[in-house]
Amino acid sequence: MTTRTATARYEGFGKEGKGHITTQSGVLTDQFYGFNTRFGDEPGTNPEELIAAAHAGCFTMALSFALARAGFSEGSLETSAAVKLEQDGDGFTITRSDLTLKASVPGLAQEQFDALAAGAHANCPVSKLIKAQSNLDATLL
Repeated sequence: MTTRTATARYEGFGKEGKGHITTQSGVLTDQFYGFNTRFGDEPGTNPEELIAAAHAGCFTMALSFALARAGFSEGSLETSAAVKLEQDGDGFTITRSDLTLKASVPGLAQEQFDALAAGAHANCPVSKLIKAQSNLDATLL
């Protein structure tokens, strides 16, 4: 079993509050986030962006391993994730995470590509964690 950690600290409350996120690896150290990084365009991160990065990274790695198991050793995968945050009464809900994949895998047939991508999408641990709708748009180049 592997456990990874992160911490969030928030000083002040509501729109005026300021937060910082730190990850165990140190990739993020006191990374700023707050109302304007989440709902505006102020520099910094936000939870939805971090979920999108996790989902894109997890799915891409899962597909990479599936392709290796199927005998493929060359090519490239590029996945973007769009996580949608919507108003839900007085609060908000993350309603979906949509993945868009562009793959270049020499010798891979479309039917096998579709099956491997769908399997990776269904079995990626982050896909399993996300309870919102998750869709995949995959293109073999």
